[in-house]
Amino acid sequence: MSAYKAALRTLNNGGTLLYPTATVWGLGCDATNEEAVKKIYQLKQRTESKALIVLVSSMQQLQEYVNQIPSAALELLEKPTRPTTIIYDAIQGVAPNLLAADGSLAIRITSHPFCKQLIEQFRKPIVSTSANISGGRTPAHFSEIPSAIINGVDTFINPVWAEKQFPFPANPLPSRIIKVTTHNEVTVIRA
Repeated sequence: MSAYKAALRTLNNGGTLLYPTATVWGLGCDATNEEAVKKIYQLKQRTESKALIVLVSSMQQLQEYVNQIPSAALELLEKPTRPTTIIYDAIQGVAPNLLAADGSLAIRITSHPFCKQLIEQFRKPIVSTSANISGGRTPAHFSEIPSAIINGVDTFINPVWAEKQFPFPANPLPSRIIKVTTHNEVTVIRA
């Protein structure tokens, strides 16, 4: 079974997935499935009060989940120099336990070939958080992922296949995170 088919089956069944991203190894699930999101929090041993990042495949898909994309966010997305995650205020259609206390959500339009194709085939956004126990070291390589995470997910993408298919990690730094309010107020959370 191909990596994409296995990943899609897992996502469609509400399971958890360990997969390569543009920055680090990611832990994810269907971003619209509240039970699947709970599993991610449990795997990471992280409280639900700490929000997670969501990946979408395109600007068009982003518009399905963000009620109003501020012009400042559009400017940031026009020519990103590295993976950029933006925290938006007006969100719809995702699992409620993904939202921060203020109702915001961090979303990144992915350019990573595996993630982009997977999300396009799945037709929904996916959760993307680093594949580590909360507070632990962020894994740039599969060998750095804690065994509790590897053994706890429903499916993981073969690391040999992933590293052969995609230069990995494409960018060993985590994405930059910027909060943009509906009033175009910009705050850099992680540069």
